[in-house]
Amino acid sequence: MKKLITLFTVSALLLSSCVSKKQFSDLQNEHKKTKQELISAKSDLSKASNDLDKEQTKVGSLEDKIKYLLKGNEKALEFVDNLTVLSKSASENIKETLSQLSKKDEYIHHIQAINSRRDSINLAVAFNLKKVLNNGLNDEDIQVNIEKTVVYISIADKLLFNSGSYKVSSRASTILKKVADVVNAQPEMDVMVEGHTDTKTIKNEILDDNWDLSVKRSTSIVRILQNKFDVAPARLIAAGRSSYAPLVDNDSPANMAKNRRTKIIIMPKLDQFFELLDAK
Repeated sequence: MKKLITLFTVSALLLSSCVSKKQFSDLQNEHKKTKQELISAKSDLSKASNDLDKEQTKVGSLEDKIKYLLKGNEKALEFVDNLTVLSKSASENIKETLSQLSKKDEYIHHIQAINSRRDSINLAVAFNLKKVLNNGLNDEDIQVNIEKTVVYISIADKLLFNSGSYKVSSRASTILKKVADVVNAQPEMDVMVEGHTDTKTIKNEILDDNWDLSVKRSTSIVRILQNKFDVAPARLIAAGRSSYAPLVDNDSPANMAKNRRTKIIIMPKLDQFFELLDAK
């Protein structure tokens, strides 16, 4: 019986020992598997950590971009505000410029109207002078023209004076009366009488030089227009040009005769003209 028990015990111990080894082997395998899973998990964790770092870096970069864009947006908004202010200012400047241009345009039309009126008056004066003066006179001896803003009559000296003299000849009265009639019909215009000579020097006990002769001839004409034909003296201007405003070169007797002349200029009164310019 003891033997049987002993045998049973030994068998149990052997059986028990055999099961433990199997369990140990299973545990070892389980341990290896768990260890491998742990290594794999650590590897995955490390990879995830790296990925997290990368994503955090991206997030940081995106945050920086957002900050930059927000800052740029603030500048853009500030720029837009500035543009709005500038646009408003530019718009006001444009309106002001257009207003000034409109005023200038009105002023230009005003000037054109004045010039048109002046030109019409000059044409009428020139027409009347030609009509009354050219009758029976040589066109070479007396000419009527419009020059810029004035009407002028150029009269050869032989029709008004004797050679080298400033005393008006009797035959000049007919011409000067016709001139006075036209001038008196335009009381708003002034009359300037210019004396012109050739280059032949004149000097005697009365005349000092050609300046003297040209001025004395113009004053002689002015006195007749005032005293004999009632042209208002306030409208008259006496001037002498001597030989310094020739029509042609003084290189022949014929040309010198052309340069010896009296020029009667009918022109608008400057004060009235400027009053017209300033008129609203």
